[in-house]
Amino acid sequence: MSEEDEKPALEIEYIPATQKCSYPGEPTPPQLTKEEEKRLWRKVDMRLMPILTIMYLFCFLDRGNIGNAKLQGLAVQLHLVGNEYNIALMMYFIKPYCLFEFPANLVLKKLRPSRWLPGITIASGVVMTMMGLVKSYQQLVGVRICLGVAEAGLFPGIVYYLTLWYPRHMLQYRTGLFIGSASVAGAFSGLLAFGISFMSGTAGMMGWSWIFILEGTVTVIVGIVALFVFVDFPDTAKFLTPDERAFIVHKKKYDLSSVGEEEQFALRHVWDALKDWQVWMLRLVNMSIIGPLWGISLFLPSIIQGFGYTTAISQLLTVPPYVLATIVLLVVAVWSDRTKKRFPFIIACLLMSLIGFTINITDAPVGVKYFGTFLCVTGHYAAFPGGITWLSNNLAGQYKRAVGIGLQGGIGMLAGAISTNVYRTQDAPRYILGHGIELMFVGMGLICVPLTVLLYVRINCHRDKDALQRETGGFEGGQVKYSAEKLRELGDRAPDFRYTL
Repeated sequence: MSEEDEKPALEIEYIPATQKCSYPGEPTPPQLTKEEEKRLWRKVDMRLMPILTIMYLFCFLDRGNIGNAKLQGLAVQLHLVGNEYNIALMMYFIKPYCLFEFPANLVLKKLRPSRWLPGITIASGVVMTMMGLVKSYQQLVGVRICLGVAEAGLFPGIVYYLTLWYPRHMLQYRTGLFIGSASVAGAFSGLLAFGISFMSGTAGMMGWSWIFILEGTVTVIVGIVALFVFVDFPDTAKFLTPDERAFIVHKKKYDLSSVGEEEQFALRHVWDALKDWQVWMLRLVNMSIIGPLWGISLFLPSIIQGFGYTTAISQLLTVPPYVLATIVLLVVAVWSDRTKKRFPFIIACLLMSLIGFTINITDAPVGVKYFGTFLCVTGHYAAFPGGITWLSNNLAGQYKRAVGIGLQGGIGMLAGAISTNVYRTQDAPRYILGHGIELMFVGMGLICVPLTVLLYVRINCHRDKDALQRETGGFEGGQVKYSAEKLRELGDRAPDFRYTL
């Protein structure tokens, strides 16, 4: 007998993806009817979503209201010349987001969401209030950097937090709800700026200062309220019954694979995320959405003013595009969750933006260009939840997912940094360079999304074929099996994991 014949065969227990079972020592989860499960998720939604939505609304309002403040005299009083305004915008993105989004998610579980996320909200509100007191370009840049540091962990933190509560095909609607607050913030920003403009001269400060001070103060109040109402994790949620907690924990644990996912941190989770092709590919998709989204958010008041309207009318005209964007965002989110598909909706939204920016780069009549802004705003806001949810759906392992979401957001914000510099004052009113760069981002997305789908389909088909061979004994030398521990370690590379398209 040869030495090879004496080696024992590989004996690893494999459990099919369709078989959801409990393991020794693990309590059997309670069985709920469809109606009971719906009531449970509504209960969770009512406790989690309002405070998350309000927190993100005011933080997004704080980071984007500088566009309204510019129309109220910010650039004039601070004597900003050339590209100084654009540089102040860019500094918010480059240092804070690229450096702090990724590590922020790693500490969320350690420091508890109920302290970490409200703390971020309070800090960003304080910094925003201070922005109303700046007296020079240098101070403006410094405070914008501090605002970026304060807010860097909020968005990826909320996205990751939701993945700890909801199954992956319930995520986009919930992500859409709080991201929808960003488009609502865009609408409120114009209305509030219009109303606050009448305070110009109060206490010797111009209207732009009061925009920052009042909105920052409200953000601090929201953060303080959040400290008292925020909930940490499903297994410790006191507003749920023991059976409800057990159901959600079990539902989440076996959502991505038949044996659950790893919950203990190890350094390899960081390297797994860094080496994963889908993290990099979906970063590019996210950049194609984030770049134009921030470009249109920060410069929409100036773009509309370039159509020939007064400052007050320009502020008010920014409201309708955001209202439409909020409605479409929620419709797309619900539809995407029901079909369990992400890419068709991202493609459709990118095409909508393509038309909008194409209209605005041409010499079309003012009315047509204003219609184009509806398409630009709606397309990118409606695509935003899908781009984020797609990656979180396809990363298994709590810490790998935390790292991946942080990396996607941090690198994606590079597109935001680019967009802060492409709408230059000297290019007004047509902003050909700015609209052209945004079209480049859209084109990148229209290439990367189909490529990602093709790779996902290829991997899923390969795993389906392997699973069929296992079931029919098609592998030479017997059936290859995997233990529950090994499958948890493999995460989204496990043979029973299927990528969401």
